[in-house]
Amino acid sequence: MPAGMLIDTTKCILCLRCENECHSFYGLPNKRLEGTDDAPELDAYHYVVLQAHEVATPTGRRTIGVSKRCLHCFSPACASVCPVGALHKTKEGPVVWEEGKCIGCRYCQNACPFDIPKFEWDVAWPKIQKCIFCHEKRLLQGKTPVCAEVCPTQAIRFGERADMIALAHQRIAESPEKYFNHVYGEEEVGGTLKLYIGAVDMRQLGFPSEVEPEMYPEYTHEFLSKIPIEIASLALFLGGAYLFRSRREAALAKQNHDTEKRG
Repeated sequence: MPAGMLIDTTKCILCLRCENECHSFYGLPNKRLEGTDDAPELDAYHYVVLQAHEVATPTGRRTIGVSKRCLHCFSPACASVCPVGALHKTKEGPVVWEEGKCIGCRYCQNACPFDIPKFEWDVAWPKIQKCIFCHEKRLLQGKTPVCAEVCPTQAIRFGERADMIALAHQRIAESPEKYFNHVYGEEEVGGTLKLYIGAVDMRQLGFPSEVEPEMYPEYTHEFLSKIPIEIASLALFLGGAYLFRSRREAALAKQNHDTEKRG
């Protein structure tokens, strides 16, 4: 069964630990891209960002915290359009990227319905960055993702996706006056590993208002057909350059290895 995560916005106390601990764990640069200081958004240097939204709820207006990050779709559109396989879905469920493969074409940015992959605009050889569900550093070692481990109110819960869905529906059923009756991510874009519940519709907390229930890779052909031929050609060129560079580096490594053996 794939891993899953339930984020209950009714339990968030805006402590920022999910954002700060993730930032520290991955040693991300302590900066935000210009223009995002006043309204925190996901960027190439923040895999998780905590946002505060003042909204009307059944019990009056209140400030609700929501921990934003990649939702890790069952069938990710970002991976389906990546021409070099830099983004791909693992057998455990998380959608991860191989940094050395990324050619910076940004197809994934355009394809993602949640606007998640972010580009390193201010470096010489930019890459796409996003939450990777602590896949290699924690999940494969049987550990809980950092954000869930440090959450003091258990607003972020981790487990098997089926169990997280059951827990979400249980909370809604037990306290219908407290929750909006919907588990965001259970069916959106064919289902996601990250799930959200709360007092209001998640669209009031900045989630996209028009998301299809179908898996988005079904629209990949339509998306690619609308890309100008010049951009598509550039992506093919960059992909070829990447393959050439990779094979050259492999050949040099083999040559050095053979030289050392003869020496």
